[in-house]
Amino acid sequence: MARIVFDLDGTLINSAPEIQFVANSLLADRGLDPLSLQETIGFIGNGAAVLIEKMSLARGIEPSEHASLLATLEERYMHSSDKSEVYPNVVAALDNLHGAGHRLGVCTNKPLAPAKAVLAHLDLAKHFDVVLGGDSLPQRKPDPAPLHATFDALGEGPVIYVGDSDVDAETAHRAGVSFLLFTKGYCKVPHAELPHHALFDDFARLPELVEALV
Repeated sequence: MARIVFDLDGTLINSAPEIQFVANSLLADRGLDPLSLQETIGFIGNGAAVLIEKMSLARGIEPSEHASLLATLEERYMHSSDKSEVYPNVVAALDNLHGAGHRLGVCTNKPLAPAKAVLAHLDLAKHFDVVLGGDSLPQRKPDPAPLHATFDALGEGPVIYVGDSDVDAETAHRAGVSFLLFTKGYCKVPHAELPHHALFDDFARLPELVEALV
């Protein structure tokens, strides 16, 4: 059976409204204009530290404040999950894949503690044997090291990565693994320009795509 690793934000869950809410709470503390949802989506994908850097640049916040902002963002995100939603048919697809004997993991650039917190809050944690966050290793995606580490922790078997973004596509390409691209996430470039083995816009299709690759 296969080892299947998923990205989190924009792949399994629509978390952009949650991230927007928490980021805007930081801006409100400083009397600054809030981020739009589209701005927030544009900042997602390379981890919380990069989000803070992009948000600070957009709102004129000094680099000296980045570390404090990052710590506050992670703390507030730990206790804020009500605005994140699981994409339709994700749970059924995970149940199907697990029932078929595949081993499942998550590799995300979100810091590990908030990633585990939102997975638990949305009752998804039980589906995954391994979860790696953006702070689990010195490297983060699109460096392939976190993806390789997640696959290694799942044992042996064919490998498939499922993600939604240009960062995920580059990660899979650099890792040399099969990539299934979910098209309703936070991709910043046309999907046709990204390396992938198949596109899908509904998780109901995922089990058949996995079986075709296996």
